[in-house]
Amino acid sequence: MKQRVYIDTSVVGGYFDEEFAADTVPFFDCVKRGEMIILVSDLLEKELIKAPAYVRDLLTTISSEYVEYVSSNTESDLLADRYIEACVVGKTSRNDCQHIALATLAKADVLVSWNFKHIVNLTRINGYNGINIVNGHKTIEIRTPKEIMNYENK
Repeated sequence: MKQRVYIDTSVVGGYFDEEFAADTVPFFDCVKRGEMIILVSDLLEKELIKAPAYVRDLLTTISSEYVEYVSSNTESDLLADRYIEACVVGKTSRNDCQHIALATLAKADVLVSWNFKHIVNLTRINGYNGINIVNGHKTIEIRTPKEIMNYENK
C-alpha cells in the first residue's frame, strides 16, 4: 500500500527554495511516479493563493490519482484549538495546528514540512501527539521530505 503523506505549504514552497529544493524536488518526483499519495488540504490551497503562480501551479503537475483532498471541518477546528489551549504553540500558529489536525484526522501516514519552528520540532511533535492521545486519536509522524525518502532504489 502506498504511503499517504500530508504536505503543508512549506513543502510546496520548498520546491523552489534554494535551501530546500535538493530534497523537495526528489520528493515530488516520487509523488509524480506514483510512489506515494499526497494529501492536499483546503487550507494548503487557501495559503497558496498568496504565492506566485509558478508555486501554485506545482500541484497541477501531479496526476490526480496521486492526490487525495482533505477538508477542514468542525472536528479539525476543535482539535487545532486543543493544541493551542495546551500551549503546544501560540495562537498565531493556528494554521500550523490546523495542518496537524487535518493530517491526524485523515489518518495520514506522515505529515511532511519544512517548518522547524512550529511543526518539525521534537518538543512540538510530542505536544501535538500528547493532545492526540488524550483526545482518542492516533499519533502522527512528522518529518521533513528528506526523512521519508527511500534512498535504497535511487
